[in-house]
Amino acid sequence: MRIGVGRKKIRMGDLLVAAGAITEEQLQEALVLQKEKGQKLGKTLLESGIISKELLIAVLTQQLGVDYIELKGCKFDDEVLSLIPEDVIMKYNVMPLGFDENNPNVLRVAMIDPMDIIAVDDISIVTNCQVEAVLAMEDDLMETIGKYYGNHQAMEAAEAYRKEREQDMLSQAEEDEYNADIENSPIVLLVKQILESGVRQRASDIHIEPLETSVRVRYRIDGVLKQVMSYDYSLLSGICARLKIMGGMDISEKRKPQDGRISIMVDRKEFDIRVSMLPTVYGEKTVMRLTSKDGLTKPKSGLGFSEDELKVFDGILSNPHGIILVTGPTGSGKSTTLYTSLSELNVEGVNIVTVEDPVEANIDGINQCQVNEKADMTFAAALRSILRQDPDIIMIGEIRDEETANIAVKAAITGHLVVSTLHTNSAASTVTRLIDMGIEPYTAGDALVGVIAQRLVRRLCTCKQPRYAEEHEKLLLGVGDEDDVVIYEPTGCPMCNETGFSGRIGVYEMMPVSRGLREVIARNAPANEIEKKALDEGMLTLKLSCSKHVLNGITSLSEMRKIVYEAGDEY
Repeated sequence: MRIGVGRKKIRMGDLLVAAGAITEEQLQEALVLQKEKGQKLGKTLLESGIISKELLIAVLTQQLGVDYIELKGCKFDDEVLSLIPEDVIMKYNVMPLGFDENNPNVLRVAMIDPMDIIAVDDISIVTNCQVEAVLAMEDDLMETIGKYYGNHQAMEAAEAYRKEREQDMLSQAEEDEYNADIENSPIVLLVKQILESGVRQRASDIHIEPLETSVRVRYRIDGVLKQVMSYDYSLLSGICARLKIMGGMDISEKRKPQDGRISIMVDRKEFDIRVSMLPTVYGEKTVMRLTSKDGLTKPKSGLGFSEDELKVFDGILSNPHGIILVTGPTGSGKSTTLYTSLSELNVEGVNIVTVEDPVEANIDGINQCQVNEKADMTFAAALRSILRQDPDIIMIGEIRDEETANIAVKAAITGHLVVSTLHTNSAASTVTRLIDMGIEPYTAGDALVGVIAQRLVRRLCTCKQPRYAEEHEKLLLGVGDEDDVVIYEPTGCPMCNETGFSGRIGVYEMMPVSRGLREVIARNAPANEIEKKALDEGMLTLKLSCSKHVLNGITSLSEMRKIVYEAGDEY
């Protein structure tokens, strides 16, 4: 990223060093990382923790004499958005904000690089206005562009496709294949826009659903589905054909479910998309799960652990052998916790081998195997081979059957550290599930070193409103004796798309398996007795952990109720 003062270019790194915000050594370290990742220097500095967002903004605005804007809280006028052509918006990654109150000939424009002279000159020519550049953060700006321009682009592509269909008299199959594979065909552009817009709006899943007369597109953002687009039903076959080609599926097969995988680059980041197609009464429904390598390999600090939880987590990971299980329903962040654990354990002197279905993110220095049922590469078969690969740590994507559970337990007892997941409601019920799978209670007690049950709850936006908790709410929160307890409710503002929530945070129930717990497990005690012993030793249940987040104003009582019902606690 280059910054210009006046009409003279200077490098951003030099400017930050001159201001004393970073050292020359830190700059060189960031430049190496920047080259590896192929992204802007500012983003590299923030991601690597060399500089805080607040300090970066303060230095740039002061040194360059420009304003800073948080785009999430802005409302945009359609007339203003139409001032700059879309190709210019995409070329320079800018966003028109509006005219200066004191000078109607001055157009304020949000930019990642406020002193990009070429961009400022081009925008000035196309708008016939004087341009005042305003600093915006890259992620914030890209998300806003995707939100306001993505739908427009997609609708244009859809309209172009409809016109082409009217003109050409190809058969349906010929038309699908033609449109789905031509680089600049409207369907290719439409699908590209749906995927890119989903990434920029932080969607975890994209649903493309055939209805009776239309095709609905919904994004799952922060765990909640939201409709973003609706197209004419005639576009369905073209969209499905394009996704099948991208995902390596059979374009002619429309009666059977199919699975595929797509890799795309959005804003210089690589995203892995798992595609699932299911025939329904109105046609094929597509669901895509979006993951990025960066998203799954977070630092420990990014998981939302409290200081106490971080100590317990580190304690569980420090075991040289045994089984560590991460449990919870689909979409509760288990994969992120697993990959974070592996990244922590990934050092030169350790051989880590994984068996997954599918491999969700590639990590340097870890040997990852993918399950392939057709080639008889099951979890159990892969595990037997892995044990002959001299592993120190084994990661199993999921323990699904008795055979896999048995091999995992034997590996743990013979000196390996095994990390895996199970679908259970609580940490204590994970132990009984292992025993139900045919593992002897004394062996399960011996092998287990820690269980982490987890959920994700939505974080309240800054627009939240305080109120006093009622008596039954205080009971649920476990603070019945206190007089006044303040909790917060979601309100809704432009920054959070009127939802009242922005982002999610993990809620954890961590159960290190102590000597006392081993004895309880070995005598085949029920889940409630195992939980009672763990609570006596200081474990916090999911309900108690979430209660802390509610009392600290991080999440709402409505989000906590979901956890209480899921985990099977009494209301």
